[in-house]
Amino acid sequence: MDFGRLITAMVTPFDEQGNVNWTETAKLIDYLIEDQRSESLVVCGTTGESPTLTEEEKLKLFEFAVDHAKGRCKIIAGTGSNSTAHSIHLTQEAEKLGVDGVLLVVPYYNKPNQEGLYRHFEAIARSTKLPVMLYNVPGRTVVGLSTETTLRLAEIPNVVATKECASLEQVTQIAAGAPAHFRVYSGDDASGLPAMAVGAYGIVSVAGHIIGASMKDMITAHLEGEQVQAARLHQKLFPVFKGLFESPTPLPNPAAVKYALNLLGHSVGGVRLPLIGPNEKEAEFIERLVHSLAE
Repeated sequence: MDFGRLITAMVTPFDEQGNVNWTETAKLIDYLIEDQRSESLVVCGTTGESPTLTEEEKLKLFEFAVDHAKGRCKIIAGTGSNSTAHSIHLTQEAEKLGVDGVLLVVPYYNKPNQEGLYRHFEAIARSTKLPVMLYNVPGRTVVGLSTETTLRLAEIPNVVATKECASLEQVTQIAAGAPAHFRVYSGDDASGLPAMAVGAYGIVSVAGHIIGASMKDMITAHLEGEQVQAARLHQKLFPVFKGLFESPTPLPNPAAVKYALNLLGHSVGGVRLPLIGPNEKEAEFIERLVHSLAE
């Protein structure tokens, strides 16, 4: 399974009542594929506000995305949680709905050790035929997946990738030690190009919602050996990479990118509590950031 170089972790559009807005979800999928050139979409990941989506909403979103994408891009279902049994259940239901793969986050809050993490991911992977992408994001889960545990999991045939948010050092070590079928993705837009320079295959992106096409140009320049051009594009896009998370104070994802999408005419709505939208200063910052894209 090739998920491509640019994967966008898709937001979940809500209407004014906070329900999933299916009309806008369809429009957003088209926009991300056709305009922003996403090769895969993560549905119901962190950026999709998975913690506040019900199981019913998640399954409907998986099915809707598969049906609407119609093979134009891969659909990766966010089925991971801190319950192994529930993650297995959701993964098996997602498989029935025709998704192309699953994204499994490191279990959060209950703080398993490395052996517990291995057994968690092993049990889910062995319960499905779907390709599995691990998701290591210590800033959200407290516990991180070590290089050694990641490489151990990479020996399981259908564990095919990891979305890595720990460090460039860990990206380097995993890329150097992984089997040929296993790919490393940067889960941090700002580190995307540096990660590819040390062996990452691609990027799982938030900024891909609004600058995905330019990110694809950056990735293509890197792959074609045009490193000066790739660096210039990275430098140009860097304020957006950082601004979507620090605007001007740290703003929990996906509040900033949803606000930016609304400014650009995509009616994706707000975020669900306990997340809140940007305050006045943060909103002004995001507005300047969006206006800069047209310059």
